[in-house]
Amino acid sequence: MEQQGIIITIVAALSSGAAWKFWEARLKAKQEEKEVDRREDFAYRDDLKSRVGRLESLLEESNQQVLALTAEVHALRTEVHFLTKENERLKNVR
Repeated sequence: MEQQGIIITIVAALSSGAAWKFWEARLKAKQEEKEVDRREDFAYRDDLKSRVGRLESLLEESNQQVLALTAEVHALRTEVHFLTKENERLKNVR
């Protein structure tokens, strides 16, 4: 009876060590999987940040170009207005 208790104790001790290693390896695998998912999320986020930054700079550049073109259009309208007046004046001089 005593030998049976010793054998059970030895088997339990050996199997609990193996079980501990199994659970430890499983937890490490889960943790690594979470870490990979986290890195993928960070990579996706960083990619989005860089795209947004690039789009913002393009938008700012486009806004500057629109402002410059608007100013040029106003100047040309003014010039056309004066040229039209001058043309009408010259037609009436004859």
